[in-house]
Amino acid sequence: MNEVIHLSAEKFDEVTSKGICLIDFWAEWCGPCKMLAPILDQVAAEVGDKAIIAKANVDDVPEQCVKFGVRNIPAIFVLKDGKVVAQFNGMQDKSKLLAAIANA
Repeated sequence: MNEVIHLSAEKFDEVTSKGICLIDFWAEWCGPCKMLAPILDQVAAEVGDKAIIAKANVDDVPEQCVKFGVRNIPAIFVLKDGKVVAQFNGMQDKSKLLAAIANA
């Protein structure tokens, strides 16, 4: 089973530059972000090794927030080989996230 990983500023580019990666920009103080967490766990379990499911705390990765233009959270980006192929703002359901990963 694949698990959601937590990205630091130092490891961000290394983890997201190859393959398919879903990144959730979130914060501890964000209610919808907390509601999204179990959905991300389910997505990680279903995709297994096909994609990396990651969370990036906006308080810990300010440069990446600027790079991705994060203005509201949760902000979800699906990357393929480091390039954005899909993005969502706010709560999303599991099927929408799984479809975005499958289409990446």
